[in-house]
Amino acid sequence: MNGTTRSDIKPGMAVNIVLKQDQKSGKLTEGIVKDLLTSAPKHHRGIKVRLEDGAIGRVQEILDFLD
Repeated sequence: MNGTTRSDIKPGMAVNIVLKQDQKSGKLTEGIVKDLLTSAPKHHRGIKVRLEDGAIGRVQEILDFLD
């Protein structure tokens, strides 16, 4: 899963996000989802989330799947 569909992402999941300042380099930041910030069901660049450490970015990879 690549993080472009909101229904695939839930709080507590481990994900890799790209921070705004890292968009050009593509550097990923790993963390646990705290809040989903994108209200649309899909976003072509990734669903925007807030991680538990406060970092905000768009999901590039889902690392942990919840049932």
